[in-house]
Amino acid sequence: MTKRILLFVSCILVLAACSNKNGAKNTFKNEGNPLVRECYTADPAPMIAPDGRLYLFCGHDEQFDDKPGYEGKYGFNITEWMCYSTRDMKTWTSHGAVMKPTDFSWAVGEAWASQCIEVDGKFYFYVSTQSGDPDCKAIGVAVADRPEGPYKDAIGKALILDDMTPNGPRGWWNDFDPTVMIDDDGTPWLCWGNGTCFLAPLKKNMTELAGEIRILPMENYVEGPWIYKRNGHYYNVYASMGKTGNETISYAMADNIEGPWTFMGEVTGPAKDSFTIHPGVIDFKGHNYLFYHNSTLSLEGYGPATGRRSVCVDELFYNEDGSIRYVEQTEKGIVK
Repeated sequence: MTKRILLFVSCILVLAACSNKNGAKNTFKNEGNPLVRECYTADPAPMIAPDGRLYLFCGHDEQFDDKPGYEGKYGFNITEWMCYSTRDMKTWTSHGAVMKPTDFSWAVGEAWASQCIEVDGKFYFYVSTQSGDPDCKAIGVAVADRPEGPYKDAIGKALILDDMTPNGPRGWWNDFDPTVMIDDDGTPWLCWGNGTCFLAPLKKNMTELAGEIRILPMENYVEGPWIYKRNGHYYNVYASMGKTGNETISYAMADNIEGPWTFMGEVTGPAKDSFTIHPGVIDFKGHNYLFYHNSTLSLEGYGPATGRRSVCVDELFYNEDGSIRYVEQTEKGIVK
């Protein structure tokens, strides 16, 4: 009984470390991978703000039950979205929780993958969560004046719902894991999908679709797209299925965002102790980085598990032709 009480108290302390709303200014040093060690985090999404600071958004994993299973209570319990920032990749500031799913009036829970993008001084936060009515996975968009929030629902309803996309191999899990980029001609593009990779243009207001939803054929695609443009090449870096039955990260390249896309192979292999892996790619101060998560962290008596993931980062390199070199996941990370 005493051991259980101690574990319960430890759990509360771990949650408190991550739960401060807008204004928490805890700082920590990058000590290698995992990068974030104050609590369990997943699905990293980096963004560079106009002031040159790198912001990192991620979900807060709070799975403290060791019963088997991948979904819901016994697998993933992601309750809110966290925000961290840095100017040098060495010292990081924790801004605490910037939003939770129920901040959307139409959502009932599940803080799955997200991405934030700045447009004309506004910060648009695209999230995947669980809609209450209809009962399905959905994509929402929130807006704020600062990258660390506070965020509010931008349109009062889901941006993408299940009835807007064909039910492919994943069924009601289709509408999941948004990524957003703005093309050179100013067109914003939203890409997402679990089992099927979807693409649609957005209006300049960033909160409405501007055209039909397309399907992007992607070899060995599972989920978690991260779409961007670099030196004239379009990239889609995404979670793929590895030979061991765990997710890996693969990528495709194109000369036009609507394709054709060429499969280029794996960026990195499975994450240690984790069935899932999720990419976030960014160029920052002359270096390129791959953010991802694994499940190697132990906190306050709770060891690694599928639903207790931790954000990591390693340097990423390109070849002269624009292709991405294979990234070895390391414990050292980018600590010099």
